[in-house]
Amino acid sequence: MPQPTSRDTPLLTVTADTPVAVDFGPRGRSGPRAKGPYRRLLAVPGARAFTAGNLVARLPMGMFSVSAVVMIAGTRGSYALAGAVTATGLAATAVVAPWTARLVDRYGQARVAPPAAVLAVLGSLALLLCVRHGAPDWTLFASYAATATTPNTGGMSRARWAHLLKGDAEALHTANSFEQAVDELCFMLGPVLAAFLCGTFFPEAGTLVGAVLLLTGVLLFTAQRSTEPPAARRSSARAPLRSPGVRPLLVVCLATGAVFGALEVVTLAFADERGHRAASGAVLALQAAGSCAAGLLYGAVRPAGSARSRLPWCLAAMTALMTLPPLAAGLTGSLVLLAGALLAAGMATAPTMVTTMTLVQRYTPGDRLNEGMTLAVTGLLGGIACGSAAGGWTVEHVSTPAGYGVPVAASAIALLVSLCTLAPFGSSNRSTDSLPSH
Repeated sequence: MPQPTSRDTPLLTVTADTPVAVDFGPRGRSGPRAKGPYRRLLAVPGARAFTAGNLVARLPMGMFSVSAVVMIAGTRGSYALAGAVTATGLAATAVVAPWTARLVDRYGQARVAPPAAVLAVLGSLALLLCVRHGAPDWTLFASYAATATTPNTGGMSRARWAHLLKGDAEALHTANSFEQAVDELCFMLGPVLAAFLCGTFFPEAGTLVGAVLLLTGVLLFTAQRSTEPPAARRSSARAPLRSPGVRPLLVVCLATGAVFGALEVVTLAFADERGHRAASGAVLALQAAGSCAAGLLYGAVRPAGSARSRLPWCLAAMTALMTLPPLAAGLTGSLVLLAGALLAAGMATAPTMVTTMTLVQRYTPGDRLNEGMTLAVTGLLGGIACGSAAGGWTVEHVSTPAGYGVPVAASAIALLVSLCTLAPFGSSNRSTDSLPSH
């Protein structure tokens, strides 16, 4: 029988009176390998450019509070003063940020965000100078309150994705997951970078570097005009707070923020009680790392059902996983086991936040999206403050392991709110509630 001369030459033979051609060629993929969801996302024209600038601008969000505490406590010798100053800045941000976002929606990101960032940077520099030159305490409060004009770069980035991916629910889900993972990454790396700068160089180094990064990042981000959503100077849409479904979501954000705030305070107290205060940052970073990894995984898959139907399941999973830290702290007292419990508990927070932000986009009018997203962040900040206070009170008056009951209670409240209040709004809206309203 003649043999093929090469692997590319088919062998001709006869089987049961039927001619057959046998191909000895190499077996390989018939076409190019499909891109993953994040590669497809970043392949959108202009996406990589505005994402890079946004990353630079968002990193200082995890630096400013830690830098201010280290700087004030190191020079004035009072953690109480440092905490009061940062709390004042948080309260001022909760009031000013929605107004800044409203201006962004009305006049555009490029016109509003840079001047707002300049005012915030001037406030940070004023705080630095007041601390360094021994100015009266009231000047510290006034200076740090001026940083409330810091633009919500995360919200502006999500607004760009909603504009670019209009009508593509699956890609928008991936984009929201990516943005949540970026948030977790920045709040994980920001405090570490701030502590390193303040400890290695001088107490004001963290604030100074954070101010430079914020202004540079905002300028780079807003320079990408091709991806900027159009401004709506005369919007006829109702305010996000008056939109059906938004207010229950803000309550969910408030309760979720309480989870974050309580976990931070109680974990610091737990590590301090066991003489491992220096390790508390690494333990908290594990919680953020778990959330970051879960957010990226959540964005790589296509979840079943609508965002409205997924939210209670995400909150139920978060409530269940939040029972792990009190069990680890109360039954074992081991910081290592607590770190593992926080890593597992953190895996439920990112999917919850991604789904919540998707619903905020759905229920917020498209030309007021920055305002709606900023209201959600404001709810988170308020929840962090409440959770910190509740966690600290429980640690002081009951016990440290009991303090981990605060995140469990806050998660359960968020779950109850989602079950009781969000269903009526979803039934009267479009079934594709993972899409933003435009």
